[in-house]
Amino acid sequence: MSSPLPTSRAPLYWMALGSFAVGTESFMIAAILPDIAADLSVSEQAAGQLVSIFALTYAASSPVLTAATGAVSRRLLLIVTMLAFVAANVVAAVATSYTGLMAARVLLAMAAGLFVPNANALAGTLVPPAERGRALSIVTSGLSLAIVFGVPLGAVVGNSLGWRMTFGGVAALAVVAVAGLFVGLPRSIGASTTVVSLGARLEALKNPAVRRPLAIMTLWAMGPFTTYPYLATYLQHVTGLEGAAVGAALFAWGIAAFVGLTLGGRANDRLGSKRVVGLTLPAIALALAGLSLTAYTLPPSLALVPAFVAIMVWGFAAWAFYPAQQARLISIVGPQGASIILSVNASFHYFGFSVGAALGALVLSVGGVRDLGWVGALCVAAACALEYMPARKERPAAAPLHSAKCASGSAVR
Repeated sequence: MSSPLPTSRAPLYWMALGSFAVGTESFMIAAILPDIAADLSVSEQAAGQLVSIFALTYAASSPVLTAATGAVSRRLLLIVTMLAFVAANVVAAVATSYTGLMAARVLLAMAAGLFVPNANALAGTLVPPAERGRALSIVTSGLSLAIVFGVPLGAVVGNSLGWRMTFGGVAALAVVAVAGLFVGLPRSIGASTTVVSLGARLEALKNPAVRRPLAIMTLWAMGPFTTYPYLATYLQHVTGLEGAAVGAALFAWGIAAFVGLTLGGRANDRLGSKRVVGLTLPAIALALAGLSLTAYTLPPSLALVPAFVAIMVWGFAAWAFYPAQQARLISIVGPQGASIILSVNASFHYFGFSVGAALGALVLSVGGVRDLGWVGALCVAAACALEYMPARKERPAAAPLHSAKCASGSAVR
């Protein structure tokens, strides 16, 4: 029996607000990392592990917790998960030690890893089948808008009121989302939604055709995230920007990422996923290398414009890659396995973020901030090598993904 359809799209926008809060919290730490390190008396390398632990926890916990909570009402799960997200942000805001903040980041990742895929899956049950694509775009727009507006806003708030208030602001956003979810989601919503089992997700990895794209996904995530958590430090040392001015750089990156995400989907439809992936990966590598080249060859008075250009090319190309990567994986496994392979892709995505942040900390400890771009570029260059490597002359293994199907055509990713 299908879930009743709402009379408006309002529930989608409440879930989008929750996604906006999650996205803001996930990415804003790049702007406030130096302040956190100074306030908690730790090195920036140690502070960078707050990013790594978040991404690693998200990658590991999201599929496990989603499968474990399969019998829970989707409405109740989203509300409770967002309440947990509120609580974790409050813990982060009042944390007086590095250990306490690290624990808060683990809780935040677990809550985010439950909310986002379940919100995306539930969106498909709120509208008629013909409108599911639009419903998904509304919910996921919260994450992309967080990149554009939430992150630089966090930089401004952090600079004006202190880094703790950024977590407080996200908590306030999440409280509003909780209220909207409580009032706006029908109690019977999601009753027919099937949750993909953990076993089905692992089964997807037996298809040899998906292994190379997933490895490329990991390297794609590693490269930019070697640099992203330490972008405020890079800008301060290389261009002289600091404080609220860092927010302008992050805003430029966010605008470029949003445009890349939008045009990347359209380019995929016109050119095909292989060409889009093949064009964007080298652009990312060149942009990251450009950051280090700028740092080594130009004084701060001349470095600002080249650094901004490299940041914007990086943001555009990195997120233009993402829709093509998803489309490619779906074309490999077929529509019936889409929910499974995209959930696996998300885990590899966040695992790459985690390794990249840890690698960036290692670069800072043995080299310096000027070397971050070189290392990130090498990671993406490895992804390029995998992408251009001749494919084996073998047929992809049939992927037994029929368990992902459900009567309503919707599954939790």
